[in-house]
Amino acid sequence: MRGSRRTLMVLVTLALVLAMAVPVFAGGRAEREDVPYIAVVSKGEQHDFWQQVRLGASAAADEVGVEITFEGPPSESDVQIQVEMLNSAIARGPVAVALAALDTNAVMDQLTSLGGQNIPVIGFDSGVPDAPEGVIYANASTDNFAAAGMAAERMFEALEPDLRNATSANPVRIVVLNQDARGESLLSRGRGFRDTMVDLIVERTPYNQSHLRVTGNPAFIASHNPTGGDRVIIEMVVPASADAQDATASAQAVLARVRDQNIRGIFMSNEGTVRGLLSATDDGAALPSDYPGLIAIGFDAGRAQKDAVRNQYFLGSITQDPYSIGYQAVQLAYAAYQGQPVSDVDTGARFYTHENMDDPQIEGLLYD
Repeated sequence: MRGSRRTLMVLVTLALVLAMAVPVFAGGRAEREDVPYIAVVSKGEQHDFWQQVRLGASAAADEVGVEITFEGPPSESDVQIQVEMLNSAIARGPVAVALAALDTNAVMDQLTSLGGQNIPVIGFDSGVPDAPEGVIYANASTDNFAAAGMAAERMFEALEPDLRNATSANPVRIVVLNQDARGESLLSRGRGFRDTMVDLIVERTPYNQSHLRVTGNPAFIASHNPTGGDRVIIEMVVPASADAQDATASAQAVLARVRDQNIRGIFMSNEGTVRGLLSATDDGAALPSDYPGLIAIGFDAGRAQKDAVRNQYFLGSITQDPYSIGYQAVQLAYAAYQGQPVSDVDTGARFYTHENMDDPQIEGLLYD
């Protein structure tokens, strides 16, 4: 009997030792103090896009064996909330930080501090433009300029007859809806669409830059853009704020001018502006009936946007690979922490339509 008890005690002790030796993971986070901690601070959490980024980041954390936190403010206009989230994450002592900054100027002190401590910072999605030199080790992001250029190419193809027939008396107007004029990703998308459309019109129609005009929000107008023409007008629109109601109000204001100003195309540069247009058009159902011939192209995915594409209310949309963005951000952060050389990673983009959205190589990129 005594031997049985001794054996039982040995087995219990051995089980406890083994349990303490195995790291415990919960929701992608390790609970052992000796596991490296990487802070991931995004621009938001409310959109489906950010949920896919979170999944990718968690998968990478599990793969390399690190603890992560993933935080983002309720709205992409909540700059101060993001600053507080970054401060809280830094206070936990990360070995690296992955950051998609809403406003680089608002986190300049934090970036300088991280650089002084030799804590690597990885930019993701829009990254951290204009950060102090040497602080950002690499970026995991879509080439947003090129991705929006793909949207311009598809819209040009659909509108080429209208563009060729544009006159001073009846100019063609194309509207670009941008959620804000701060984040690098949205700035790059607006500028990529704008410049690609201008180039295509100059290369493939009888018109030159003197016939074109880029107008609207000054953040989206560069010195090389034409501003005096009257045949084709590219209008850069930014809502009053990044809130959903302002995106909807901005879309409604544009739609109210479709007939009077001959607006032939609308490009929405993110999920927020897409939702604004869908909210203003009964989830897109009013587009073919109330605005026949209007070409709408979105950016990102989400259930409502996918439905608009599938129902052919939209010509199509650009999808990123948000899962890859999160995954690569954590992989780069871990590699930088390990002292390995890292460099920027383009996480890719595709144009999807009702015809190809169920193809295997695209279907997996269309998150809900």
